[in-house]
Order: sequence, then C-alpha cells, then structure tokens
Amino acid sequence: MQAEKEEEEASPEEYVALCDFTASGSEQLGFSTGDKLLVHAKPSADWWWAELQGVIGYVPASYLRQDAAEDEDDTSLEDPWQDDEYFGSYGTLRLHLEMLSDRSRTETYRQVIVSNSASLRNKVVMDLGCGTGIISLFCAQLAQPSVVYAVEASSMAEHTRQLVKQNGCEEVVTVLQGRAEELELPEQADILVSEWMGNCLLFEFMVESVLLARDRWLRDGGVMWPSSAALTLVPCQADNYYSEKMAFWERPYGLDFTPLQPLAQQEFFTKPKFSHLIDPKDCLSAPCDVICLNMYTVQEMEGEFKFCVVKPGVFHGFTAWFTVQFESLEAGGATVELDTGPNSDPTHWKQTLFMLDKPIHVYGGDSIRGNIVLRRNPVWRRHMTVTLHWNINSSSDNCQVGTKSFPMWR
Repeated sequence: MQAEKEEEEASPEEYVALCDFTASGSEQLGFSTGDKLLVHAKPSADWWWAELQGVIGYVPASYLRQDAAEDEDDTSLEDPWQDDEYFGSYGTLRLHLEMLSDRSRTETYRQVIVSNSASLRNKVVMDLGCGTGIISLFCAQLAQPSVVYAVEASSMAEHTRQLVKQNGCEEVVTVLQGRAEELELPEQADILVSEWMGNCLLFEFMVESVLLARDRWLRDGGVMWPSSAALTLVPCQADNYYSEKMAFWERPYGLDFTPLQPLAQQEFFTKPKFSHLIDPKDCLSAPCDVICLNMYTVQEMEGEFKFCVVKPGVFHGFTAWFTVQFESLEAGGATVELDTGPNSDPTHWKQTLFMLDKPIHVYGGDSIRGNIVLRRNPVWRRHMTVTLHWNINSSSDNCQVGTKSFPMWR
C-alpha cells in the first residue's frame, strides 16, 4: 500500500500553457499557447520540471494553469493584475522603509517641489500611489498648492491620513483610497506626480495606472512628473558574480562538481539579478539609452543598441538602469534628473544584471549590436519578460549571435 501511495503522489500533473514561452537554454522547455504539459516536479515556486511530447525541461510556473478551459468563466480566479498581493505588499512598512531610506530618490522629489514652489501656488496636484504621503507633504509644506489629492490603493492610506493630520497639512492634502482605474476626483489636476518606477524601469507596470490617470484627470496643458524616462544598457563583465554562482562548481574542496553547472546556470542566470551594483570599471563600452519614454505620449517598449567595445574583457552580460527627468514649471527653469546608474549615488533600485548563459571574450574595437524588448506577461500583468538579441562582430572576423529571454516576476 505504501509503495502504491508513493507512486500515486509521484504521478505527473497535467497543465495547460496560457501563453507562448521560448526556451533560452538547453535546460528550458519551450511551448505554445494551449499546449498540454506534464509537470513532474516543482523544485521552486518559479520553475517546474515538465514534459511536452517526450521532451523534458524547466518551464516558468506562472505560464501554466490546470484545467484552463474550465476556468475561463470562473470569476473567482485571481485578478491577473494580482492586486491583493501587490497592494498588500504596500500596506506594510517594509517597502516604504526601503523607499523613504533612499535619500537620492526622496531628495530628488523634494528638490523638484522646492525648485517649482512659486509655480505650484494655487495649483491642483495629484500624487498617484502616494504611499506614506511624503511627496504630498513636501508639496503642502514647501509650496502653496490649492489642494493635493494623495491617492493610494493600499491600506497604507489609513495611516497616510494620520500622517497628514500629524504634520498639520489636512487643509491642503486630501487622501483618497482607491485604484486609478476606479478613482473619482472632484476636479482635474494641473500636475500629476508619481513615483511609479520599478526595476528595469517598468517592472510591476505601475506606469499603466499613471497613464490612465493622465488621460482621465490631467487637464490639457498639465504637467507630469516625471516628464520623461530612459532605460540605459551597457555590456559588462561580472567576474565576481560568475565566480560565485558558476565557477564555484569546478573544484570545490578538490572535487569535480562541474555536472552541477548546467543546473546552476538555470537557477542563477535565467532570471535577472536585481539589486546589482556594477563597478564602472566593468563596463565594456560606453552605455547608451535603449528606450526613451515621453510621458505625454505612448511608445513601444523596445529599442536598439550598438556598442563599441573599448577594452578587452569577458562579456558576461548586460547591466541596465534608468533615469527620469522632471521638467520645470518655471520659465527657463532647469530640469531635475534622478539617475540610478553606477556613476550616481546608489538608490534602492540599484541596477539590474542580465547574465549570458556562457561568457564571451571580446576585444577593443569589437561591436555589439542588437535590440531589447520589454513585454508585459499576457497572463500575470505585473510580470514582464525582457528579451535581448545581440550580434558580436569581432576584429578577428568572428561573428557570434545570441538571444535570451528573462522572465521578471514578483
């Protein structure tokens, strides 16, 4: 009986693919929407070991669902925006402590308010995703707007009301709890300010809520802060990280553990490394902006790059960061910029590292061309996939081409 029970528990489960997935390494299993996969093991919450038509490999768990056909009319399914989990995380102090402790981030927003204080007089300000209300409080204390609508969807809004009263700003700041999609304001705003940026600029896609609020509540000629944004990319070395996660398995304690290296590559290099701090000396070329966003218009989330390698080194991957700009309300006033790159003071975002499956030796004068595409996950819409295509033209006439997709999820 015990043997039969163990065999039953070990039976694979059938799942249906909700969207296409392109494998980026020999250990991954690609599939198309509607494919039926057998899941043999769930070694982590993110990656499962599955089979499709006799081929086995790792698959992203968030791309699969059991009994998808039966679930189509089930309104009890989790909201694909994952609002309960997403807003729940902002209802606790952990993330707010991290953001408020980021002086570069917070002082930049204060600088924007101070440098535009005269022009903010008697204006209507909307602070979307206000959190603890720090930007709204800056507006109330450092400028003289007629009203600030501090909008927060999470339960933190209850505490924000207390903070507004505690700091004597209740006559100026009105806290509204609700999502941008459901919000009703008594009037249109002259300024829409928000700190919507995520890792690699767009992660979590709060920007979509900002754009919706823009279209609904920003008056004609109104101003958005940030007003523009750019995602920056650079090819880089990452010797320490590669040694820590991959080279370690070559001879630990004098033993050959290299059979574990494919597993290490799958586990550590398939997803991007958040909170990476790149040493400027590890940049193999000058960085370039690959995606530029004008917050008043709609853009495609993709761009091209061309790098000229300036020194010999080992090309381990790409590092990304972002900058945002705040246009001045004052005639001839200076634009304020927040830069999360390696040559600026560190922020809580730091940088994001995308590792190649295998390092490549490059030399001065080599060129690395390609493109980057950021796509929201069609199922879980706060997740996204970053796909990088690259072509290395070497002075030795060798040409190497590569493509890799990196799923990013909460």
